[in-house]
Amino acid sequence: MKKTLITLIIILISQLGFSQDYKSEFQKYCETNDTINQLKTLKKWQSKTPKDAELFTSYFNYYFMKSRKEVLALTTDEPEGESLVIKDSLDQNAGFLGSEIFYNPTDVENGLAKIDEGIKLYPNRLDMRFGKIYALGQIENWDAFTSEILKTIDYSVKNKNNWTWTDHEKYDGNETDFLLSIQNYQFQLYNTGKDSLIKYMREIALKVLEHHPNHVENLSNLSVTYLITGEYDKAIKPLLKAEKIRPKDYIVLGNIAQAYKLKGDKKKAIEYYKKTAEFGNEEAKQFAKQQIIELQE
Repeated sequence: MKKTLITLIIILISQLGFSQDYKSEFQKYCETNDTINQLKTLKKWQSKTPKDAELFTSYFNYYFMKSRKEVLALTTDEPEGESLVIKDSLDQNAGFLGSEIFYNPTDVENGLAKIDEGIKLYPNRLDMRFGKIYALGQIENWDAFTSEILKTIDYSVKNKNNWTWTDHEKYDGNETDFLLSIQNYQFQLYNTGKDSLIKYMREIALKVLEHHPNHVENLSNLSVTYLITGEYDKAIKPLLKAEKIRPKDYIVLGNIAQAYKLKGDKKKAIEYYKKTAEFGNEEAKQFAKQQIIELQE
């Protein structure tokens, strides 16, 4: 029995060595953007340890990096980053010549298929889940982006936030860190400036609150989605709950004041701007006092 156990340990150590060697080799070819040798390495790696977790993440990275293309494009809207202004015969702006990023759908699909295999085998690997969410955000597939976030939130309850990371190392974040990452994805949706994506931000907030009903940040996030759609009473309700949890949170108080202001209830807005001025930092105090002056005019 002891001899068998020693043999198994030797095999595992040997497989780990293979994994690290192939991973290092793959990363070396990534640095030189040598996609031919990247793929050769991945195939050799797969033949030796086909269920190695790092193989799936490396395949995913290979396909996603390969999918990204940058081309020159002529547009009427000024692109992000550097661009060349095209003038017409009257020296007026006729357009802009700049770089445009697109992703080859076949390569993206292959990469997502690989990371899905990895997640199925290693459901506690948070780096795989976050990597997939990142990719879906880059290609602006917001429906799938949100769906993957919702699955991850649900699974965090199932595994009690006991996540692992690259090379199966224990995820060093706690529940608060995990929820902060989720909030950053909500900010990503919000920062697109597209009101059509607010529904996804709301879905994520509701999912967090399903498992963490007193999570103040997502009570606020939920409220923001209703403020944007002009549903002020629905916006105020979660904020008042947040106030009961954190009665001196000046961000919550300021949001309540803003909600009442938008609703047209000056009296309540002034009441909450006064609370904001009482508990807020210097910037919040000055803003709240200015708002009170304007509302009292």
